[in-house]
Amino acid sequence: MTDNIAVSMIVELRPNIYMIKAEKPGSHVYLIKGNSKNVLIDTGMTANFPYLKACLHELGLRPKDVHFIILTHEHFDHIGTTSYFFDTAVVAAHRLAANKIELQDEFVTMTKYYNASYKPFHADIWLEDGTMIDLGNYKLRTIHTPGHTSGCICLYEANEKLLFTGDTVFGGGTLSGIASSGNISDYMNSLQRLSALRIKGLYPGHGRPSEDPEGDILRGLEYARDLFEDTKILFDTLAQKRGRQGVV
Repeated sequence: MTDNIAVSMIVELRPNIYMIKAEKPGSHVYLIKGNSKNVLIDTGMTANFPYLKACLHELGLRPKDVHFIILTHEHFDHIGTTSYFFDTAVVAAHRLAANKIELQDEFVTMTKYYNASYKPFHADIWLEDGTMIDLGNYKLRTIHTPGHTSGCICLYEANEKLLFTGDTVFGGGTLSGIASSGNISDYMNSLQRLSALRIKGLYPGHGRPSEDPEGDILRGLEYARDLFEDTKILFDTLAQKRGRQGVV
């Protein structure tokens, strides 16, 4: 990774808020330089640590200058390099994600499916819905948004009206797949709650930032409702088929 490539993959979204872009299957990493603490939102894949280290260097930081890591959920492409910061940074995740990470649930973290790996670590702080993290210049509120997984969270900065969504919703209103531990009913409820927020910046774990944040939340909610109805029709059809075949 050359310095020029590292620079080209860094986008300053707001003063002291940076998106470190990644290509799939890795997730974007967001850096917030707080008044006294530096925070990473997600850390990307294990293999991307040299790249992430180079990007931090371009921003004047060393890995040990990262004080706090917030994981949006437990999937391998969002948590992989966390262990490289674990000795010096405090790690936080929603309690339902933190439990799976601590138990190294390879089915749920999807490490087995993608033949990926990460060095074991645990979350120092088990977050709940509504937890506030005050960085001085920015304040992040945890919003529990189950659906993609049970332990998904978004982070909302109310003063600037910024929303970091992880894999809950992407630019254009696209939704993530429903992984093990997730479900469409919770997804709908999560999007309904997000739709009540004033949002000027929506920053997802993959893809481009939203150009129409509030509209994209509504589009995602409409898609979730359609998916829910389609699922009901599918199961009704399967039930009728079983009935005709005499299957109990």
